[in-house]
Amino acid sequence: MNMDYDLFMQQITTTARTEMEAAGYEQLRTPEDVEAAFARKGTTLVMVNSVCGCAGGIARPAATHAVHYDKRPDYLVTVFAGQDKEATAAARYYFGEDHIPSSPSFILLKDGQVVGEVGRFEIEGHDPMSVVTNLQGHFEENCEEI
Repeated sequence: MNMDYDLFMQQITTTARTEMEAAGYEQLRTPEDVEAAFARKGTTLVMVNSVCGCAGGIARPAATHAVHYDKRPDYLVTVFAGQDKEATAAARYYFGEDHIPSSPSFILLKDGQVVGEVGRFEIEGHDPMSVVTNLQGHFEENCEEI
């Protein structure tokens, strides 16, 4: 069996990006995209995407379903760890020194300040619905009803 690794990874990455865009998430692919998105007033959910199994099987489904809630962020954005490296580094720098870089993960911003986080340790080994519940708890505390 001969498999072209680069082609395989490109297909996985394209699928992961398409899933997030279909769920309403804006792709932040450059540091400038990150800066503009994080400067917005209101609440912004940032999903740090990746190609790992827990991203595809848990985090992306949770990202899709968590926003079906009475209170939700004003903006949905994503950076792709391992793919858009400069954008991901800019986002992680913005999250501050207390942030433990992990992918996948979710960070909730309110008026540009970190107000909530769901790290990989709260995703990997958990079911998507527990991650949805965790995210919606942050929405309940920090977001307005839509």
